[in-house]
Amino acid sequence: MITEQQRLVRIQKFATRKRVNIIATALALMAMSFGLFWLFWILIETVRLGIDGLTMATLTQMTPPPNEEGGLANAIYGSFLMVSLAACVGTPIGIMAGIYLAEFDTKSWFASTTRFVNDILLSAPSIVIGLFVYAVVVSRFKSFSGYAGIMALSLIVIPVVIRTTENMLQLVPAGLREAAYALGAPKWKVVLSITLTAARAGVITGVLLAVARIAGETAPLLFTALSNQFWTSSLGEPMASLPVTIFKFAMSPYENWQKLAWAGVFLITAAVLALNILARILTRHKS
Repeated sequence: MITEQQRLVRIQKFATRKRVNIIATALALMAMSFGLFWLFWILIETVRLGIDGLTMATLTQMTPPPNEEGGLANAIYGSFLMVSLAACVGTPIGIMAGIYLAEFDTKSWFASTTRFVNDILLSAPSIVIGLFVYAVVVSRFKSFSGYAGIMALSLIVIPVVIRTTENMLQLVPAGLREAAYALGAPKWKVVLSITLTAARAGVITGVLLAVARIAGETAPLLFTALSNQFWTSSLGEPMASLPVTIFKFAMSPYENWQKLAWAGVFLITAAVLALNILARILTRHKS
């Protein structure tokens, strides 16, 4: 039998837990509201100022001299080219390395060393990667180039894709692998047709998040691709990009450059937002 005193103690503990829960929920809601407030403020200002400078000329003309009409066509093309090629270079390397760590070598010293180096690359500031590529490529060949920019961006893509691929493959139930082995399937067939297919949505999500990250990187491109006021398709020359153009134009005293900088900010924000929404949709579909 529960005594009256024990019943009162239980009621008091329940009331205490309820108060703690209310306080914790209120603090969590306040933190969420604080973050959403700044997020929506940034988005509103980006849309308000970016739409004002977004015209047809912005998408079709080259970056202009001060106080003259022009656009961001060469910067948009340069960013698209370097980001696309960096993703094409980094994604296969990252996926293959993630498959190796998750399926073929999980506990050896080599795997542990690879994970350690990958964690360092994940947390390394992008400007450090830019300086590394500058020292290895740009200073050696005495020229800024699109190739150097692609190399720097791909070094940012690779660790993100490795970590995502490995984690997604580790979430695949072991029973799927065992069932495939029981049917006589070789290991390469199990990896390609069973585990990688089951983790496909998560891997694609990691690739999209990596692309979204490098789309707005400025520091690595300042030390590698630099910039170019004119249209160029040659990766062996300095190449314009949206982040570097935004940085240069936003710091200038010229009104037309500042408008173009805000238009570029709007374009990058819209592209990154679209990639993140697509990644969320794929993740939700996976679950």
